[in-house]
Amino acid sequence: MSTSTRGVAMPVAVGTFCVGLLVILLVFGLSVLGYRNLPWWLNAMTMLCPLGLGIGLVSLVVRARRDAP
Repeated sequence: MSTSTRGVAMPVAVGTFCVGLLVILLVFGLSVLGYRNLPWWLNAMTMLCPLGLGIGLVSLVVRARRDAP
């Protein structure tokens, strides 16, 4: 694996997780303000949070196995 692609998964995972967390907060905020029928794509984007968590966990396991003696 080249040096340029070695550390790509973790920043992608953190970014995906943060975007998903922001969307979750937005959905909760809109719900508090009384908006009930939110678009389906906004609800679907909340799944970015667990997706980012999964990418991060897989990245950590792969890196740990690669660095093991």
